[in-house]
Amino acid sequence: MDVLPLPRNERTRSARMAPLAKLPVFWALEGKRVIVTGGSDAAAWKAELLAACGAEVHVYAQKLSEMFEVLIARPAEHPGGRFIHHALPWHRGIFAGAELAVADCEDEADAMALASAARAAGVPVNVIDKPAFCRFQFGSIVNRSPVVVSISTDGAAPVLAQAIRRRIETSLPQSLQAWAEIAQSLRETINKRLLPGQQRRSFWERFVHRAFGPAPDGRSEAAILADVTAVAAAQNGKGRATLIATHPDDAELLTLKAVRALQAADIILYDDRISPDVLELARREAERRPVERRQDLKITASDDIIEAMAASANAGKNVVRLTVDDSAASREIAFLTARGIPINIIPGVVAANTAPSCRERRERKFKRNIPLGAGGPDVSGREPAQGSNG
Repeated sequence: MDVLPLPRNERTRSARMAPLAKLPVFWALEGKRVIVTGGSDAAAWKAELLAACGAEVHVYAQKLSEMFEVLIARPAEHPGGRFIHHALPWHRGIFAGAELAVADCEDEADAMALASAARAAGVPVNVIDKPAFCRFQFGSIVNRSPVVVSISTDGAAPVLAQAIRRRIETSLPQSLQAWAEIAQSLRETINKRLLPGQQRRSFWERFVHRAFGPAPDGRSEAAILADVTAVAAAQNGKGRATLIATHPDDAELLTLKAVRALQAADIILYDDRISPDVLELARREAERRPVERRQDLKITASDDIIEAMAASANAGKNVVRLTVDDSAASREIAFLTARGIPINIIPGVVAANTAPSCRERRERKFKRNIPLGAGGPDVSGREPAQGSNG
């Protein structure tokens, strides 16, 4: 079935990604030749990172620090990588055919010359502690390989990056590595048995629940394959629609269930007062379209938007309607339900400052009835203390 295109509204269309200081890229280096110049401890750490990725690390330095000598003397610690020490200074000919280069330069003139030589050879270069000459940067790493998290502050606050890394380290279980290795080994089987899109995403949502639970054991692989069978049997090719009511500005008021729905969405239709902070929690690849307000500030959904929602759901897409008022989407709900499209309604959490308690309402009413400057009980009903300064 053809999916009707959603009406375009370029003026209010939301960007799926806010501006980035740098593009985070994960670089495959297994078996690749990389260059490290300088024999300092800092250069040794970068060389160790490169070897951990399986690179063939060519080190150009007339003298190595003690740490660097120990690293090169113990190649078994990084069986996928390899160190080759050239006891001479760098020269322009070393960069030809290299995948990338890392340098520890003593001064600006040396850094400028090295960076120029690397660029001329078409090799990206990082000069340690000299960002002006860097084509790429290293982030702070959380390692659950094949799950790898890298954090960067674009050089603004490396200590902050380290603090963020510590927070992430404590929240990601060590068993995540084992789960990811199982996923890697079964991925081809899963892709053969499940259709792209809704089927595969439904399976991986189940997998994520397992990955953040107990560590895998001998029965885990069979249980995962049983999930594949269950998802394949349950899917009938039809997608679903989800209505999420939320506060327009406070992303923290989204429930976990709402966040999971946003991260599984193919298409998101949202009230145009929803803030970018709320949309930031959605799946990056999802198509996002605002639903505009009329001049009377009431939310409206035109027939073409509703028809597009229904057609997308019938084509197997997950459609999410993100609104600040669930009653405003009643027309969409009725329309989709009448066409047999499953719809899940996720109520919002009311912000504390928008829902005064019964006591607060009584206190406000009580204050309105007290003339300015009059004595009497305070709003709690207690008499003022003697000698009080108010």
